[in-house]
Amino acid sequence: MDARILAQMIDHTLLAPEATMADVERLCAEAIDLQVGAICISPSHLPLTKGLLPSSIKTAAVVGFPSGAHNPSVKSREAQQACEYGANEIDMVTNLALVSSANWSAITGEVSAVRAAIPSGVIIKVIIESALWNDKQIVAVCSAAVLGGADFVKTSTGFHKSGGASIAAVQLMRRTVGETIGVKASGGIRTYADAIAMIEAGASRIGASASRVILAEAQ
Repeated sequence: MDARILAQMIDHTLLAPEATMADVERLCAEAIDLQVGAICISPSHLPLTKGLLPSSIKTAAVVGFPSGAHNPSVKSREAQQACEYGANEIDMVTNLALVSSANWSAITGEVSAVRAAIPSGVIIKVIIESALWNDKQIVAVCSAAVLGGADFVKTSTGFHKSGGASIAAVQLMRRTVGETIGVKASGGIRTYADAIAMIEAGASRIGASASRVILAEAQ
């Protein structure tokens, strides 16, 4: 895949809890250099300094991160404030206990609550921690998220002990949501080969902190 096309599919990510604003500024400079599609950061780093990032590169903020164990009203307000501070994409972690208990309507409800709290043009990506679940659970949680208004389903936070993205999970997520909903693969994607394998499996976005390495290998 052409490096320029691949770059536009990457959410260049910095979510280390100890990351400073100086680290975020370096991330933005790198995003411009690499011409990625978006950055993905913690909402506490918003708003960005004016002029730090061009409008051609989207800003994604995480919500309910990394556990997902937040009240829907808290997730909604966090998402709303992130958008007020400049985010135009939201990566929200679903409540994993709701998946464990097969409470699919509650998952739909929390995604709907976030959807209602933010502008209609803002993309919502729902993180499901796919490595935790069997196929039936993955299908059900993805379906519930889409019913609530998700634009993307996303494999992983990259912080859970269960692991990150897998080819099998991405394939199943793509089959579940069809072609009109995005699939973001994230967690453990560190090489060009990793990224291409996920795209071939059905991913339309890649979340990575190793974007420079991935794109250098694409050359």
